[in-house]
Amino acid sequence: MKKIMHVFMLSCKKATELIEKKMIVKLSFRENLQLNLHKTMCDACTVYEKQSKKIDEFLRYQITTEKNDAQISADVESLKKKIIDSIQSEQI
Repeated sequence: MKKIMHVFMLSCKKATELIEKKMIVKLSFRENLQLNLHKTMCDACTVYEKQSKKIDEFLRYQITTEKNDAQISADVESLKKKIIDSIQSEQI
């Protein structure tokens, strides 16, 4: 039973990683299930997700009002690659 619970239950640290990953790439079925299950029991992570989305929206707005479109695309793609590489290196 403990093994089954361990498969489905996430720590808040892992849940926040998945929240951030979800903003960049689509989560796997298992990751999505684990994250949703965790958020049903953890108000802190639910609030974290809402705050993170707002911060992301604000930063995207700030970037788009200050730079031209070509520079924004290059910056966003560079940041996406760095985040994905970081997430993948932590999973190994």
